[in-house]
Amino acid sequence: MEAPLEVEWVRRHCLSLPHTTEHVQWGADLVFKIGGKMYAVLPLEPAAVWISFKCSDESFSELVEMSGIIPAPYLARAKWVAVESRGALPPAQIKRLLSEAYELVLARLPKRTQNLLRKPAPVQRRKQRQRG
Repeated sequence: MEAPLEVEWVRRHCLSLPHTTEHVQWGADLVFKIGGKMYAVLPLEPAAVWISFKCSDESFSELVEMSGIIPAPYLARAKWVAVESRGALPPAQIKRLLSEAYELVLARLPKRTQNLLRKPAPVQRRKQRQRG
């Protein structure tokens, strides 16, 4: 069965984006968020769609014209699309679109939150033991 592998590469990609968190919501949907705001949803059980994510206005218009991609139920007005099957888009394009979704949501966060998330983590220095 390929489904766990399909979930895993999407999960690995999303979690590679800085400060992404994952949550299981609405029963069996894996939701990826940045700053508490979602940018992608991946059903963990069989569903009418394979994955949904946020898009730019241009990408939304282009994608919904393609076979196998529809405006996301409940989220279309916020420019989300739903990919109906794994084969509708190649994995490289899905990764690119997920990265764009992440950036779009990050850009809409309050400036203070953006600044906190963009700050590099402090480097922790180990104390040198003094020899005596």
